[in-house]
Amino acid sequence: MKFFHVFGIAPLLAAAAAVIGLVACAGNSKMPEQTGPGASVPLPEPSHYLIPTLNIAPAKGWPPGGAPVAAHGFAVSAYATGLEHPRWLYVLPNGDVLVAETNGPERPDDSKGIRGWVQKKVMARAGSAVPSPNRITLLRAANGGGLATTRSVFLQGLSSPYGMVLVGRNLYVANTDSLVRFDYHEGATQLAGPGSKVADLPAGSINHHWTKNVIASRDGTHLYVTVGSNSNAAENGLPAEEGRARIVEIDPASGSSRVFATGLRNPNGMGWNPQSGALWTAVNERDELGNDLVPDYMTSVRDGGFYGWPFSYYGRHVDKRVKPQNDALVAQAIIPDYALGSHTASLGLTFYEGKLFPTRYSGGAFVGQHGSWNRKPRTGYKVIFVPFANGSPAGPPEDILTGFVSADGHALGRPVGVAVDRTGALLVADDVGNTIWRVTPLSSSP
Repeated sequence: MKFFHVFGIAPLLAAAAAVIGLVACAGNSKMPEQTGPGASVPLPEPSHYLIPTLNIAPAKGWPPGGAPVAAHGFAVSAYATGLEHPRWLYVLPNGDVLVAETNGPERPDDSKGIRGWVQKKVMARAGSAVPSPNRITLLRAANGGGLATTRSVFLQGLSSPYGMVLVGRNLYVANTDSLVRFDYHEGATQLAGPGSKVADLPAGSINHHWTKNVIASRDGTHLYVTVGSNSNAAENGLPAEEGRARIVEIDPASGSSRVFATGLRNPNGMGWNPQSGALWTAVNERDELGNDLVPDYMTSVRDGGFYGWPFSYYGRHVDKRVKPQNDALVAQAIIPDYALGSHTASLGLTFYEGKLFPTRYSGGAFVGQHGSWNRKPRTGYKVIFVPFANGSPAGPPEDILTGFVSADGHALGRPVGVAVDRTGALLVADDVGNTIWRVTPLSSSP
């Protein structure tokens, strides 16, 4: 994930500097927060600092009655509160909402040395070091919307679960180390049995980007799983990146898989564009090249495509930190379709196919931005909307849900997964606020 911020640990940084010779730190951003849209985004020269910009919003949580701020013409309400680190959402055909309450597993080799030790302390301050609940919770609203009135433990004893998808009567869950299948019956509030493993997924003692998402093809014959990198920019060595930074296609009947696309540092959200039919994903790009590099992005994903990581970014901009380089791969690197701003930690992605919002939202994409650590001023910490036309982004992003950071710089919440419920409302998982938020047009709000 995108964390390495300091929280009142100047003595620790001083000790780190004394040991590893860190002698400089980055200044403030010189560019606007949003460096998109489109392939022709302006990119500055990279900056190399021995101490990177460290500027996360420490986790605090919402005060009683607190809530984010919805865009003009919309209302936001709590669909469910009191959850435990909710990260990802999936809406079942009957309207039930599945919530992955989860966090990263133990990763002993991802926090070695002074930098790793400081990072671990920082993650605790950021609200990202809580033990993983390892469960999926089912939420049900009595009349299909408004407020969840039924809550049950749907699945438990999982391994840092994240993505979920239903195909027929088969519910697939992407654990951090495996894709598993459960038998599902409509209306069930709890699933019994351990499930069956469909395929192993890369994990191990580093497992830097542990989140694995899954989506089914439109006809349900194939599954697509995201696998993030094992580092920021291959600093753990290229052998540690075997099978990483990619989307894989899995045949659920046999468990066999093939590489669908590579060079994607940390893909998370996925969706099928309702206009073009193409697979799209939201990707977290690399850090520590300055406040304004590298833009996170969303892009259509080409079968067999290579998107640069770790050798280059945003097309063919070579990352000179990576050695050895691969000129042949860099020459093939695809420029992403749409920049989402540098260091925004854009995770959630869903295309809007509901009928509740005004028609101009139809076919566009909502993106949940978890928020930056490597930029001054901060960026992300909000949910945005990107309009689409004819299968492509068609304009600047719009803020849909903001106010996740307090005036004194604390994170009251952090948006992650986004989904559209059966009524057409937007649901947002907030893993610091432990809440699922529901966004509706004012004319339709309860």
